[in-house]
Amino acid sequence: MPPSPLRPLNPLSLRARDERGVVLSTRLLALSISAVAMAGLVFLANDPDEAGRPEQVTPAVTEPSPTASATPTPSATPSARPTKKVQPVERADTYVVVYNNTRTTGLAGTVAGRAKAAGWNVVGSDNWYGTVDGTTVYFPPRLKEAGKALGRDLGVKALKPAEEPMQFDRLTVILTDDYS
Repeated sequence: MPPSPLRPLNPLSLRARDERGVVLSTRLLALSISAVAMAGLVFLANDPDEAGRPEQVTPAVTEPSPTASATPTPSATPSARPTKKVQPVERADTYVVVYNNTRTTGLAGTVAGRAKAAGWNVVGSDNWYGTVDGTTVYFPPRLKEAGKALGRDLGVKALKPAEEPMQFDRLTVILTDDYS
């Protein structure tokens, strides 16, 4: 019988099929699914920010004064807004990169040295190629408070959320001609 014009004849398809590869693929798939599930459980169990857990609030109890008074004492009124507990910034645990977008040679290295002296974990400094509005500290959402602290340490007032092509696990400082 001549080969069909719709299916070209492939010499490899004429060999006997070996079924051992299917068993290995199934085992590999099961191992991969198990590894992803375990990684998810470890991530949830070790959440450093505890973002998914509700905050424990203890009610304030006021004791009556031992002296009897004819006028009632005003009780403490709850504030209109709940206060958000701000975690202290761990400078040594926060990655920082500094980029120079000026013609001043070595500016990124100098500012990176200032950041290291303030306790930040500076992992790199280089030149930035592109247009930037002004000297700015860019932060990923979970590092907003750290971005504010780095801005204070370096004298940078502008803070913005990180954007592509920046890495989202660190703070990014881009220096322009307005940096003093």
